[in-house]
Amino acid sequence: MSEIKKVVLVGVSSHFALLLKNPQAGGAVGPSILQALSESPFDVTVFSRPDSKTSLPSNVKSVNVDFESVDALTNALKGQDAVISTLGAFAPHVQTNVLNAAIAAGVKRVIPSEFGSDNTNPKAKALPVYRDKVAAQDFLKAEADKGKITYNLIFNGPILDWGLMVGFLIDAKNKKAELYDGGDGPFSATTGASIGKAVVGALSHPTETKNRPVYVQDAVVTQNELIELAKSAGQDGNWDTKVVSTETLEQNSYIELGKLAKGEQADPSWPFGFIKRAVWGEGFGGKFAKVDNELLGVKGMSKNDIQALIKQFI
Repeated sequence: MSEIKKVVLVGVSSHFALLLKNPQAGGAVGPSILQALSESPFDVTVFSRPDSKTSLPSNVKSVNVDFESVDALTNALKGQDAVISTLGAFAPHVQTNVLNAAIAAGVKRVIPSEFGSDNTNPKAKALPVYRDKVAAQDFLKAEADKGKITYNLIFNGPILDWGLMVGFLIDAKNKKAELYDGGDGPFSATTGASIGKAVVGALSHPTETKNRPVYVQDAVVTQNELIELAKSAGQDGNWDTKVVSTETLEQNSYIELGKLAKGEQADPSWPFGFIKRAVWGEGFGGKFAKVDNELLGVKGMSKNDIQALIKQFI
């Protein structure tokens, strides 16, 4: 496959705006990818809405685009080699527009918004929270089979630094944790910086990564291991912990989803029950069987590295 030189990033301004409103709402993967791309040899452009005021690195171009118009997106994407979406669950119809426009514009490679659990795992794939992501995968596979596009899916597990910062994995600052299925289930996790490196690595090896998932992790850990590392980092003594069943979380999320289907008010955090099931539920693929770290240029982290990371959030 020919070399990728010109890259478009979509969704980074959406992440900035969301994080300003609620730092716990997203993993800030867009800014992390932007940072890595800005330090790479690629010619990088960010697509933004006309009202966006996102500050970008000096070597990154910004183009205002009407995301509701496939024609406008197609015109903006002409001459580009790759497009990366970090839109996530916030605007699935916008990602659909971007994917259709990329194909119409002759873009070589698309990386859709994944950057989380391995939802090619049959159990994870069936969870409603991944419905739109699975639909995007199926669309890209069908178009790739026709020779119209190539794609990557990037799976990295929970974002390690974000998960520690907001208490999604453990709350080291307050010595609290919900231990999912007991807290001894190993899971793959990756920092935002390493996710950015993985994107650059995938684009730098277009033939080796063509039309397949790539897996990256900084470490395989358990929640109880993270607690022990936090204790060694100074948070010793008694912790407030509670064992939580991910099966129960999944069931509760279905109940809340049912309320939405009836037009009733539901707990807005319902997606997280499904996400936690995908990370920690047995058989859901939370621990990757194989990774592409070497190909992607991701070194990984030692226990000492993770302990140093935890110290940042104490």
